[in-house]
Amino acid sequence: MGIAITELLPKKEISFERLKGKKFAVDASNVLYQFLSSIRQKDGTPLMDYKGNITSHLMGLSTRVPNLMQQNIKLAFVFDGKPPEMKFEESQIRKKRKKVAQEKYEKAKQEKDIDSMSKYSRQTIKLTKDIQEESKEFIKALGLPVIQAPSEAEAQVAFLAEQGDVWASISQDTDTFLYQTPRLIRNLTVSNRRRIRGTYIKVEPEIIELKDILTSLKINQDQLIALSILVGTDYNPGGVHRVGPKTALKLVQQYKSFEKIFANVEAEFNWKKVYATFKNMPIIKNYQLNWKAPDFDKIDKILTKHDFSQDRIEKLKEKLKPKKQKSLDGWF
Repeated sequence: MGIAITELLPKKEISFERLKGKKFAVDASNVLYQFLSSIRQKDGTPLMDYKGNITSHLMGLSTRVPNLMQQNIKLAFVFDGKPPEMKFEESQIRKKRKKVAQEKYEKAKQEKDIDSMSKYSRQTIKLTKDIQEESKEFIKALGLPVIQAPSEAEAQVAFLAEQGDVWASISQDTDTFLYQTPRLIRNLTVSNRRRIRGTYIKVEPEIIELKDILTSLKINQDQLIALSILVGTDYNPGGVHRVGPKTALKLVQQYKSFEKIFANVEAEFNWKKVYATFKNMPIIKNYQLNWKAPDFDKIDKILTKHDFSQDRIEKLKEKLKPKKQKSLDGWF
């Protein structure tokens, strides 16, 4: 879902030149949802092979990720594990929304309303286990590290960045700040454009830094969590009734402590449990980040299985080949 406080956060554009050679941790689910949402046909149907298997994720991974690799941007992908118990309510809300969207999609399909089909199909996206496992396999074939988080990927991504093993987190959502990522990169595309509701808009990479957030908003890390809980998180959807980001910030700045903040609002949830969920999110500390040369045979096997043309596959391989050095150092 993503916490709705982005409008409050100080953002700066950053050039690709400043990002080259740096390592980044990617919230894999966030990126895969983007691919499944944007890489579709005009009527909203995802790309599929002749067997009806969805391939939009592979199209995204095989085009956009290598483009970033060519810029010497080093990506490590982190996948979600078991969701926290407090995420159950949000999961149920999402299921209901998808069900309603599916019904509207079927109606639009009967009426041959292409625009509505495109709109509602994107609201029915499911990141299935098969798509996730195949994505892991392909990312590894590209030579990039894959980490399976025990729970929320955002927490693991933030830990990698906090430890200095990567320079920043990559996600469109800002939830990683609740787990103390030092910096976040948004809108990271070589093409400088992003597809939203069927239309491409120009975007530039953005950097948001935790120290700038806390300084700008005049709050500390715990108060940032309180602010997010007030507007709503995955563990308390909707937050406090009629409390938006600006009102939430005023409350946090005025009352400082959690006890005083929530004593002055009518919260229909247990804020202590929500807070504890953020503070006690499980992560793994014995991970390894190893960048390797791409496995061209594996790449060929995965893409050929899903009807990717040999011409497209060969162009991808050519893009992934080192330009100068023959050793592994030449890859990154």
